[in-house]
Amino acid sequence: EGKGKKRNPLHDFKKTGELMLIRVNKTLEVKTKLLNTTEQCAKRCSRNKGLSFTCKAFAYDRVTKRCHWLSFNSLTNGVRKKQDHAFDLYEKKDYIRNCITGKGADYKGTISVTKSGIQCQAWNSMIPHEH
Repeated sequence: EGKGKKRNPLHDFKKTGELMLIRVNKTLEVKTKLLNTTEQCAKRCSRNKGLSFTCKAFAYDRVTKRCHWLSFNSLTNGVRKKQDHAFDLYEKKDYIRNCITGKGADYKGTISVTKSGIQCQAWNSMIPHEH
């Protein structure tokens, strides 16, 4: 990062054009607001600013310039994908990544078995191994 250059908040998101997520499970939370740019939506999602939930994705309506922050992503149970030409979907890479980077301390993906199919040990468990 160069001097005076701000990091683009969209770098933490994977964009899928013309796609919206629909909640089948209505307990999943959504919040919407008019915002001029996807960068503003991404910044607010990354900081969880003004949200009562952890933002895992957002959809931006290019027509109405409305941001839809989502407590879920395309991998969440109770969600279906819908083609929609007005929307672009941005999902936080941390929540859709199925690989571990570094020591894995920030891993939030969905894989919970080893390459050979053995169930992973829960972080809060000391069985079968101590940490």
